[in-house]
Amino acid sequence: MRPDGRAPDELRLVDFKPDYVTYPEGSVLIEMGSTCVLCNVTVGERLPAWRQNTGAGWLTAEYALLPRATHVRTPRENRGLRGRTQEIRRLIGRSLRAAVDLKALGTRQLIVDCDVLQADGGTRTAAVTGGYVAVALALRRLAQQGVLPPDVLRQQIAAISVGMVDGEPRLDLCYVEDVRADVDLNVVADDSGDFIEIQGTAEGQSFDRAALDRLLDLATGGIKQLMGLQQAVLDDLGDA
Repeated sequence: MRPDGRAPDELRLVDFKPDYVTYPEGSVLIEMGSTCVLCNVTVGERLPAWRQNTGAGWLTAEYALLPRATHVRTPRENRGLRGRTQEIRRLIGRSLRAAVDLKALGTRQLIVDCDVLQADGGTRTAAVTGGYVAVALALRRLAQQGVLPPDVLRQQIAAISVGMVDGEPRLDLCYVEDVRADVDLNVVADDSGDFIEIQGTAEGQSFDRAALDRLLDLATGGIKQLMGLQQAVLDDLGDA
């Protein structure tokens, strides 16, 4: 039995709150169980120096864990980012860049700020999934203004965690499952079912190809469900 009574292939309750913050071009609060991540998108007209004169735009992501997002206070990273933070922000950036036609974006940079308000496992995958909706909102509005072509958003992106706990493959691990998992994977995929990134670790013991295939199948099913929820939110907003 899972801590919250879910079936092995069942997502936690997922909720998207679009336009959670007034000022960003795109804003979404994503809640997956007790994990809450605020995703805000800023559209800037200046590219990084190394990206200028390339004929294409850029998307970058930042990630922060608020001090009391966890059971004990996590100090703010005022003296440089920890390795974990840098690795997560790069994952988010790589994942969301796959959704955007950077050439069609022109000489613009999208900055996606992902701030974890409460952490209960799966914060990086929630950031990718919520970040996609925030990016889609921002780009849709620019397209409606005639600033960008409507097809600047190339494909849909979502992410989920899976793991092997007590010999059982489980979808969307909460914290108490994550710390006990023998195998832990974070999976990012697009709407065609192709993988963008797979992060996998054997925490307790090694795993074979059959176990990996079971976990990837489980992740693919979960990502498909998340994409349905993402699209429902965007459809509900219509031309907003």
